[in-house]
Amino acid sequence: MSVARQVVVEADGGSRGNPGPAGYGAVVIDPATGEPLAEAAEYIGVATNNVAEYRGLIAGLEAAKALFPDAGDALRVHVRMDSKLVVEQMSGRWKIKHPDMKPLAARAAAILPPSSVTYEWIPRAQNKHADRLANEAMDAGRDGRQWEASASTAALDAPSARTPSATLPPVQGPPGDHAAGAARARAALAAARGAAAPEGLFPMPGAAETPEAGVAAETPEAGGEPTDAHPAPQQPAGTPQTGWGSAPDLGAPATLVLLRHGETALTPEKRFSGSGGTDPELSAVGRGQAERAAEHFAALGTVQEIVSSPLRRCRETAAAVAARLGLDVRIDEGLRETDFGAWEGLTFGEVRERYGDDLTAWLASPDTAPTGGGESFAEVAERVAAARDRLVARYAGRTVLLVTHVTPIKTLVRLALGAPPEALFRMELSAASVSTVAYYGDGNASVRLLNDTSHLR
Repeated sequence: MSVARQVVVEADGGSRGNPGPAGYGAVVIDPATGEPLAEAAEYIGVATNNVAEYRGLIAGLEAAKALFPDAGDALRVHVRMDSKLVVEQMSGRWKIKHPDMKPLAARAAAILPPSSVTYEWIPRAQNKHADRLANEAMDAGRDGRQWEASASTAALDAPSARTPSATLPPVQGPPGDHAAGAARARAALAAARGAAAPEGLFPMPGAAETPEAGVAAETPEAGGEPTDAHPAPQQPAGTPQTGWGSAPDLGAPATLVLLRHGETALTPEKRFSGSGGTDPELSAVGRGQAERAAEHFAALGTVQEIVSSPLRRCRETAAAVAARLGLDVRIDEGLRETDFGAWEGLTFGEVRERYGDDLTAWLASPDTAPTGGGESFAEVAERVAAARDRLVARYAGRTVLLVTHVTPIKTLVRLALGAPPEALFRMELSAASVSTVAYYGDGNASVRLLNDTSHLR
């Protein structure tokens, strides 16, 4: 009978551009001593972040298997990654839709028996060793060479002597469903660190919300200036943190200030205006609203970054604020409005008259798309959740203004509250209104403001 062996794999991948020059890194760690047992990294040419992350996972699992070739089914591997997408897909909780991801996921799943592997999401700050390996690989590719283990200094970015972890518990549950085993592994790992381990980054309620692979994830390491954080009640070691507060060692949250764009000609008529329509510009009223929003944020002095939907009404609103604050505007495709298909430009009443059955079905289910091939609310939630995760990772500890639309803002608020999809119909969001959600490093979110229009009065 094989002797049971337990290891931790930390893996990461990134691309400088999406797609762009990409690389991955992985390290196998002894959970008893905290010492690295093996490192792997490689420059893989031009690829997306998600492809690089999956390649890092594959390299880590293969390295773990190679270390203990005779362990067989007795080898237990606990994977820790800051890619929520990979962790949730490999855990079987999110579907894998992107054709580039499916063969990579299948390859990773075939390395070891599914019941031997558990997965845990960790903040980027806890994945520095693998992140540094991935960046070393990309640096090597930039210089026309491949990464060499002998030249690596990645371990210097990790703690010089990792705190030994508690023994990982045996994996339980059927293949493909590691929730029970992973929860116990998280608790065991957290106990040695003296702080609660995250359950996962901002989980999405409902089986229908299954973020699709292949969505861009930002590569640069997050940074920022410290601000006050809410203290959390003391909890026993090894207990995953719950509640809205942040533990003292979590640092400042990523604060997303959500500004809906100003009015267009379609706004006062309450017409469907999404990604598939005419992409209207701001009206005179909307431009005035954007200017007042700019004055508001200039007076506050808290916004450090600006990210906008690619649609014209948001870019114009963001430009007004950026001009006042002296900041650049970054565009994120994930922040665009829902594609309302054949309903674009119509009022609710007109849609009811022309497409009554389709409208009824759409109101009843988040999986139903508007007539003519638009997006369902479940699809929008996938896209928005992916955008949220990469923005929170990129802007940890910073205050970021997101200039976007009704559905993305409502979706971010809904997910932060853990509310069901029908909550989208129970929120009011005025043109140029401000809402705010803070995201902490342990996966907790705090809704701080909703539909504030005081700056417009």
